[in-house]
Amino acid sequence: MVPRFTLRNLFAAALAAAALTPGIAVQQELQLDHRMNEHIEQVPAGPQGLAMLETTVFQPNGPGPFPLIIINHGKDPGRPNLQPRDRFYYMASAFVKRGYAVMVPMRQGFASSTGRYREYGCNMTANGYAQAEDIAATLAYARRQKWVDPKRIVIAGQSYGGLATMAIGTKDLPGVRGLINFAGGLRDDSDRCAWRSALVTAFAEYGAKTRLPTLWMYGENDSLFGPELAHRMHAAFEGAGGRGRLVMLPTFKRDSHGMLASRDGEKVWLDDTLRFLDQIGMPTAVIHDVPPPPSPVRTDYAQVDDVEAVPFLSENGRRAYQEYLTKMTPRAFALSPSGAWTWAEEGEDPDGRALATCTAKSKEPCRLYSVDDYVVWNGNLDQAEKTSVTASVTPVPKPAVDPTAAAPTTSIGSNKATH
Repeated sequence: MVPRFTLRNLFAAALAAAALTPGIAVQQELQLDHRMNEHIEQVPAGPQGLAMLETTVFQPNGPGPFPLIIINHGKDPGRPNLQPRDRFYYMASAFVKRGYAVMVPMRQGFASSTGRYREYGCNMTANGYAQAEDIAATLAYARRQKWVDPKRIVIAGQSYGGLATMAIGTKDLPGVRGLINFAGGLRDDSDRCAWRSALVTAFAEYGAKTRLPTLWMYGENDSLFGPELAHRMHAAFEGAGGRGRLVMLPTFKRDSHGMLASRDGEKVWLDDTLRFLDQIGMPTAVIHDVPPPPSPVRTDYAQVDDVEAVPFLSENGRRAYQEYLTKMTPRAFALSPSGAWTWAEEGEDPDGRALATCTAKSKEPCRLYSVDDYVVWNGNLDQAEKTSVTASVTPVPKPAVDPTAAAPTTSIGSNKATH
């Protein structure tokens, strides 16, 4: 099976050259956000509950019980156990502000969850059902927690998680009031797999067995599941008896499939989501203040588009910075006195991803130079950095001429761009 890009791939670290190992910037573990009481819980799943699902939990302050939303992730290309923990930070923040607890389970075989990832090739119906089993385990666990209101629950999913969310709707789900499908589906480009038709068949079966109200949200420029396919899947679902409103969202940046990962996505998906929540009797009013993460301080070191002002860079690095200036916000550019550099755009914490990748490739500590549309570099170097910079630009002294001596070899600070 060859499932294509999901939300993280589309808005993962955008790195400035091919020699950099893909994924370094996104696979560093993000720090827990204690402003939303973020923590990890292990949810039992699978036969006899022996598998443990690495589950991110966000909660408002207080003991609850809180209404709950369970958000389900997609699948990146490659081995599921190499996929980092999903947290849907921006979506989670919107719900915590409205008094919800949020659970994001990594299904069996993904990230640090134990158990075995199961797939059924081009049988999209079976794929959805298999993944839905872990959502059911998460729901059962949640209903036993004192901080969860067992009568006010919503289940949502993006991409493969959207397919699984619709699959679990075929079950009896006490306390669940509705399902939200964000760009749900699974793509398989292997030979002889008519995956589009297989998805239509899957959603038809789910529609015949689902009695919960559903909201479907797909984007006009979704690279995986475009408008024509979205309408086919939705028509099959409703034609078989399911209830669901399809919202075709406008073009979003380069690819609307990654909208939930974007800081700017909320302004597109939130209104229709709140309307749906209100219709099914779930809270919609903001009752908690969740301030945005602190941003690096703007400096007057230079204008963000002044390429010549950026320190340490070779010509190759300057070309990379020019390319960086064409990228979408949120974005960040990091560099080090050794000449290493890296940039990241979109997704969660581009600042941290750029720093992590740069540091992994640099002999010297990396610092942020610019974020979004402004410079955060202040030009101040500590003594160690000054020493490194001096060593990198100081000519190697010529040795005294000795015809019998071997030519000296000297290692100096490299100003090559780190890719």
